[in-house]
Amino acid sequence: MAPPASLRDWIALLEREGELVRIDAEVDPHLEVTEIVDRTVKANGPALLFANPKGSSHPLLINQFGTERRMCLAFDAPSLDSVAGRLEEVLEMQPPQGLVEKVRGLKRLKSIADSMPKAVRSGACQEVVLEGDDVDLGRLPVQTCWPADGGPFITLPAVITKDPKTGTRNVGMYRMQVLDRSSTAMHWQLHKDGRMDYLASDGRLDVAVALGLDPVTAYSASAPLPKHIDELMLAGFLKGEPVELVRCRTVDLEVPANAEIVLEGYVQQGDEAPEGPFGDHTGFYTGIEPFPVFHVTAMTMRREAIYPSIVVGKPPQEDAWLGKATERIFLPAIKMTVPEIVDFDLPVAGAFHNCAIVSIRKRFPGHARKVMHAIWGLGMLSLTKSIVVVDEHVNVHDYGEVFFYVGANVDPKRDVLLTEGPLDHLDHAPTLQFLGGKIGIDATAKGPLEGTREWPPEIEMTPEVKALVDARWSEYGLNAVAAEQDGRRGALQRLLRR
Repeated sequence: MAPPASLRDWIALLEREGELVRIDAEVDPHLEVTEIVDRTVKANGPALLFANPKGSSHPLLINQFGTERRMCLAFDAPSLDSVAGRLEEVLEMQPPQGLVEKVRGLKRLKSIADSMPKAVRSGACQEVVLEGDDVDLGRLPVQTCWPADGGPFITLPAVITKDPKTGTRNVGMYRMQVLDRSSTAMHWQLHKDGRMDYLASDGRLDVAVALGLDPVTAYSASAPLPKHIDELMLAGFLKGEPVELVRCRTVDLEVPANAEIVLEGYVQQGDEAPEGPFGDHTGFYTGIEPFPVFHVTAMTMRREAIYPSIVVGKPPQEDAWLGKATERIFLPAIKMTVPEIVDFDLPVAGAFHNCAIVSIRKRFPGHARKVMHAIWGLGMLSLTKSIVVVDEHVNVHDYGEVFFYVGANVDPKRDVLLTEGPLDHLDHAPTLQFLGGKIGIDATAKGPLEGTREWPPEIEMTPEVKALVDARWSEYGLNAVAAEQDGRRGALQRLLRR
């Protein structure tokens, strides 16, 4: 087995696994699809393939990532933590000491080398080619998701650019408001690599947008990688085979050959248009701001191309599991930088950038504050607004357990850190956009060097008595009562600990 090689393979797998429903009734991409999807996501329902979206001949796929099981199917993995384990093996590579270690090291290096994108002469994404006046974004069933949205938005693109100075490729997922039949706004936020490429250009910057990718490559477009690491290389590594690329027809870029739809074009320095409002993953509308205009010079696609979309809004939405995949997959990389971290959780209800819960191996006074500052200096985690730090034995995915230790271990005068720093572009709460307050809560146990009285021991049953009751449970006549000790934990948290 291997991850699906294309969107169509992915759809076939979802159908075989009972994870997809085809809807033949005509459904309007203007608001109606969103209401259907919102109800389906919140019920942990299936992926949906709208065969007859109103006004378009292209089917619309949505909610493909909406549960943990589907994310694991996408990666062909038993759990998201097992996907992280593959990355961890590479990050922890050390100089080999013996023959066996050398062989293992060579296999890992070969795996990395085999992950590099591979150029091919042709691809299915160019079976149909539309250029010039034939370009018409109105052919696609682009959703207007929420009532106050400024128009229809492409919401699941892989936007490809190259650094004008280094030639390094960047692939990012940025929403695109359709302005007319051949142009969109490009929502390159202040902290995003796409915006850096745009600002570094000498005027014109080529852009390509791939829509309808295999699920691993689509996920990789959302991954928070450092600018010098190619998202398509990550996709190849996670898939176990390279992403095949075909050269665009009208711009100097390469795109995944298996894409359903490709938009080729450019942005021009100083050519911007009002973008928004948009009902965002924060649960609020983001306002109108100027963003670069993407001019489409060509549309290429597979025959009978399938258009992918995603709805964001008040959590939980489908993007919750894209975020959870990132949380698990990138934990090893975070631990390489901050090795005292045991685990971390970005609550879905916190829209990911609003809160992080971190467990640490505490070794010295002020250790929790050291970790807070480390996270506030770490890539996109630097935008995190609040951090809660707990001891290593606390399950960060059990929010009830975390809140218990916040209530029990925190003296607000001593253990709450208020500071300020950069905040997410979409955060509406700070007085100044992009900059505002941050809070850190140290919920770890405190020692005498931190100026506390004697810390009381926690209540805990002995292992011997626990084992005795486990062994005799069937004798008690309590079969209707769950015997598991972590019964308070919700289904999501329980799955994440597998």
